[in-house]
Amino acid sequence: MRPFFLPLVAALVLTTCENSGPRDGSDAEVTKRGSIEVTARLLEVPDGAIFQRDLYNYAAILKYEVTAAHRGPLAEGDVIYVGHYNPWKPRAGAADGRVKDIGGNLREFRAGVLHRMALETPLDEHYLGGIVDKYFDSREGPGHWAVWTNAAE
Repeated sequence: MRPFFLPLVAALVLTTCENSGPRDGSDAEVTKRGSIEVTARLLEVPDGAIFQRDLYNYAAILKYEVTAAHRGPLAEGDVIYVGHYNPWKPRAGAADGRVKDIGGNLREFRAGVLHRMALETPLDEHYLGGIVDKYFDSREGPGHWAVWTNAAE
């Protein structure tokens, strides 16, 4: 095998291994954490909702439509608002000394993508800190706290 093919083969193997998990976003963490578990489509990422500030930790409220309810009181078609801590970080690296018990395999938030999430509600019983909520004047119902967020298809 020629030397220049080795990096290509290595990249292919890593990509295959990385994407070999369940395509529905299920894993041992998302299926046992939180009191609610859903698969939901991220409807939008409002301008200014996600930004990187090294010395500022916050949760951004994002709007979803539930496509499947796995556990808890939500139903397919429900529109929910979910707080994600430090949303500019991949979920696997979002936990810190202040908020320890969150995670997942989602790397970035993009509108139109499905996420499988373990949630708690109401948000203010699980997180008290800075919140960027572009829906403050228009949303109804309780906010949800994202405990675990995985990519789903």
